Order: sequence, then C-alpha cells, then structure tokens
Amino acid sequence: MNIKFWQSKPNASTAGGEQPKRRMRLGRSLSQLFKSGQAQGNDNWTVTPVTPDAYIALHHPTLVARSREQWSNNDYVRAFVRLVRQNIAGPQGVLMQSKCEKPRGGLDTEANKAIEADFDDWGKAGNCDVTGKLSWRAIQTLVTETTARDGEFVVRKIYGKSAGPHGFALQLIDPQRLSVRYENSKVDNEGGFIRHSIEYNRYGRAVAYHFASVDEWDAYYYSYAGRGFVRVPADEIIHGFVHEQVGQRRGLPWASTSLFRLHHLQGFEDASVQNARAGATKMGFIQYREGFGPEAEDDDDVAGSIDAEPLSFHELPEGAEFKEFNPNYPAGEFQTFHKAMLRGASAGMGVLYNTLASDLEGVNFSSIRQGTLDEREHWKELQQWLIEALCIPVFEAWLSYRLLAGEVKTKNGKPLPASKLAEYKRVVWQPRRWAWIDPRADQEANNSSIRGGQNSFSAVIREQGRDPETVFAELSADLAAMKAAGIPDDYIQLFMFGQQPIPEPAEPADDGGAKSKKSTGE
Repeated sequence: MNIKFWQSKPNASTAGGEQPKRRMRLGRSLSQLFKSGQAQGNDNWTVTPVTPDAYIALHHPTLVARSREQWSNNDYVRAFVRLVRQNIAGPQGVLMQSKCEKPRGGLDTEANKAIEADFDDWGKAGNCDVTGKLSWRAIQTLVTETTARDGEFVVRKIYGKSAGPHGFALQLIDPQRLSVRYENSKVDNEGGFIRHSIEYNRYGRAVAYHFASVDEWDAYYYSYAGRGFVRVPADEIIHGFVHEQVGQRRGLPWASTSLFRLHHLQGFEDASVQNARAGATKMGFIQYREGFGPEAEDDDDVAGSIDAEPLSFHELPEGAEFKEFNPNYPAGEFQTFHKAMLRGASAGMGVLYNTLASDLEGVNFSSIRQGTLDEREHWKELQQWLIEALCIPVFEAWLSYRLLAGEVKTKNGKPLPASKLAEYKRVVWQPRRWAWIDPRADQEANNSSIRGGQNSFSAVIREQGRDPETVFAELSADLAAMKAAGIPDDYIQLFMFGQQPIPEPAEPADDGGAKSKKSTGE
C-alpha cells in the first residue's frame, strides 16, 4: 500500500512570514487556557501525577502521626472527631430491623422478633467484643472515631470459645500494625502480590492481611527480614475506609487537608497568647542620656533590672529615662484572621464553620438552616458508608454462625432453619436522625406531602430515626388502652388529631310549606 504525504506550498499570503505569526498567535491563545497546567520556574507546584500506592507509601505514616498529634493537642480536631461520632454512630448506634417475609407474603413477625432479640443480646457489652468491654454501639463509635482520625479501621472476626458466650465476637486492631512499607511484587506463580501489608491476587482482590506481631504462639505467625508477622486470611478481616481514588488500598485521615492549616493556626494562637501576656505585664527599658550611666569595660555586663510591685514607685538613677515596652497585639485583626483559617479548615473536614468553632455570631435562621441541611446530607452519606463497611458484614457473619449453631430461636424454643439464610438477611438499618430545625413548619410540610400522596407515613417516621412498625404497634396499643379505660371516642380523636369531630347537621323538620313561606315573608 502506497502512502503519500502532501505538504501545502506557501502562497503569496504566507510568503512574508504570515504562517509563523499565526502559530505564535495560536500558541498565545492556548496559553490562556487551563493556567493551572502551566509550570513556573519558581513554583513548587507538582506537575507529575502520583499513584495512590506511591503516595500512601510515602506520606501515610506522616499524615496519621500528625492527625493523632493534632487530635491530642488541638481543640478543633478533637471537636471534629466528636462531631463524627455524634452524627454518624449517634447515641444509640445504627439499629437493625429484621424484615424477612413469609412464603405467601407478609412479614414473618415471629422470625423477625427472634433475629432482633438474639442480635440485641449479642450486642451487649461482654458478648460482641473479645475483650468483654465494648458493646455493639461502642464498637460503632470507636470505628467511626478511628476512621476519622487514622483514615481506616480494621476488625477481625473471632469464632469459637475465645469469642465469648455467643461463639462469635469482634477484635478491633490498630491499623498501624499494617505497615505501608511492606511490599512484595510476587508471592506465588499466579500473579499475587503484597502491597501495604495486604496480599492480593492478580486482580487486586484481598487474599490475606500481614499484621506486625510478636506473638509466636499464633498459628499464622511467621518471620520475614527479621520481623514477625501474622498472616490472617481476608475472610476473617473487615477493612474499611472511604475510597477516594481508583486503586486506593489504604485510607487517609479525614482531616488531611486541614492539618497543615490547623497546625499553624495553633502556633498563631500560642504566639498571640504569649504576646497578650507580655502586653498585660508592664515592662520597659532604662535608657541613659549621654554622659550618664554606669561605666564598664566592653566585655562587662552592666544590664540591671527593677522589679516593680503593684502601687509602688521607684526613683531612677540620675540621667536615666524609662522607655515603656507595650506590645498591643493581638488587636482587632486576630478574630478576622482566626475565622478565615477555621472556615478553610471546616470546609476540608466537611462540617459547618459555626458548628466546628461554636460560633453563632451574626447567623440568621435562613443561613443556618441551609448550612445545617447541607451538612446533614454529608452525615447521611457517611452513615451509609458505615452500614456498608461495618454493619452489613458483621451482621451477615453473626447470622450465619448463629443459624448454623441453632441458637436463633423463636418464643416457643424452635430454632430458625439455616436453609433460609438468604431470607433472614433481609434487614433495614436505621441510623440516627436529627430534630427538625423548624418543627412546626416541617411537620405541616410533612402532613401536606402525605395528604397529597407525595410521601408516606413510614417514610416520615423513618426520617425521624424510628421503625414504622414499632410506631404503628405503639399507636394501636395506646388506642386499645384508652378505649379500655373508658375514654370516649371524641376525646381519643381530640388526642390523636388535635380537634374534635365536626357534628353532622341535623335534618330539618318537615313542616310542609309553612316554614318556607315564613322565611320568604309570604
């Protein structure tokens, strides 16, 4: 096949150097696009993309160390971790509601109650944690705090006698036992490799976790390059973090982008406090006029000091003058700079500045409402992450073990069959919800949406963090109790709907045409 290349010949319009000028103009036009892609000679802005593996291997230990240091010394980082705990796990943790159905339709109430009762008993302190100290709610709380501070969490599933009364428990492991520097490009002949102490198959699926250990009695213990490790199969480990990049294998602290700003803000506050203390303490210098003052050699130190007591006056030596040193910082600019720094840090953390700094000055109802609603959507997203990363794997592992052991029993003592494991996995997870910002307006909006067919009672109840079936059962019980107590139906309707029923108009008496004639004046 013959391939020919044609090259245009210069004509009269390009003979005088017109083509180079066009190219220069085109180059200048392109240089105006995406200026962030242009590199300056004195700019330290990176121009080389880095893979997640390379970045984590290089910076992960430093970020975790600085995050832990700020958590222990910086009030705002500690407040952020507290907000994470309160808004993701909440005061009761994420609650499980079993929703398995009968073969012919309808909820299997007996099986649902058996599953919920056994899971609630397992979730008590002493049953679900190998140390016997933590409850299921406390485990959720500790997992959320650890992930916010360290970027990830690691939980090991323990079975058998060592797992406590239920034969299944969880062991929380410090993620730093997985060294990001431990790598091996070939562990078998099928393309397996180790990255950041995690063993993968050729497709990147986790096969095992290699924890640093000194427990030589562990069945999984081995030594490599003079260091002890424990190789735990991946099906025993729950490793959770927020994935932010394709190919990311380890998590990063949630306040990573804010640590630098908060560290320097802390130093700024310390310097301001020291300067304020110096300004509150009256100080000054004694300066001698020419010809006065002590005489000394060049290498002698003749500097002295005067300790002043409150309400005391001192006589200065002849020729001496007092020069007051009065630093007046911090002044009005401190608060402005401080707010600007905290606003940037709170944006990186995904929380409201007003919440992080406990600063409601100058906030009106509309702005705080909009900001709060946006922040709650962020918390809902992280709640769903916690459900998928921790709650579902733990529940399914617990359910499989307990069904096979025949320990999930109904009220009459009959164990639920393990053959229906798939049906019994149908559950709903209910995380915490928040009180309405404007309760009256929000309640009226919900009532209108229900009457208009745009929403349901169950959806509104779930948005309040409760189970619709439980609420309906409570309402039914309350109605039955009020009727049994002899409360008239009119009062019950008043309690339930806030108003008494409108009485039906009485039918007019049939007086023939006399009443009609009287009303018309005939």
